[in-house]
Amino acid sequence: MKRRIVALLLPLLVAATAGCTAAGTEEAAAPSRPRAERPSPFEDCATLTTPPATPTADATDSTVGAGDPVPELTLSCFTGGAPVALRDVRGPAVINIWASWCPPCREELPAFQRLSKRAGDRLHVIGVNSQDSRSAAQSIGEDLGVGFPMLVDQGTALQRALNRNAFPLTLLVDPQGRVVHTDASGALDDVRLGELVREHLGVAVPA
Repeated sequence: MKRRIVALLLPLLVAATAGCTAAGTEEAAAPSRPRAERPSPFEDCATLTTPPATPTADATDSTVGAGDPVPELTLSCFTGGAPVALRDVRGPAVINIWASWCPPCREELPAFQRLSKRAGDRLHVIGVNSQDSRSAAQSIGEDLGVGFPMLVDQGTALQRALNRNAFPLTLLVDPQGRVVHTDASGALDDVRLGELVREHLGVAVPA
């Protein structure tokens, strides 16, 4: 009799045990939740196609030394949204091409951030992160407090179009979309940036 009861209960015990194991396996195999992506330290790029305000009255003439139009390239914005055609960017503008692995780039980025704050709505300060990873660029932006709009050139398209391969590289673009000055002299500081902006773009930036 006892053997018959055991024989009847044994399948039920096996089934119950199998159910727990399956549930445990299913729970263990469930994909983990993806980590929330850190918010970008950089501003949106939507305003880049809107002309800055008229330069101050004491600004010099920005038509001196007219150059070539900016390259006909379209780059992604670091924060997403619609890509930006460089020829749609409305100057005056300062475009800084940089990478996180370039020491002079890291050295000068805070000066560009201060320029963007001091210039207010009189010119655009724009970054182009080139040949870099998103995580590295994000970390630099966070660590250095850099927040001006950032475009992304995953290869070297912009530098090839400019026939330049130096890092860092800074372009000064006038209201007509012409590159009136290209600087590859190394890390720029606040004083030198202010001089370049006044000389080539006609915008006087307060110290």
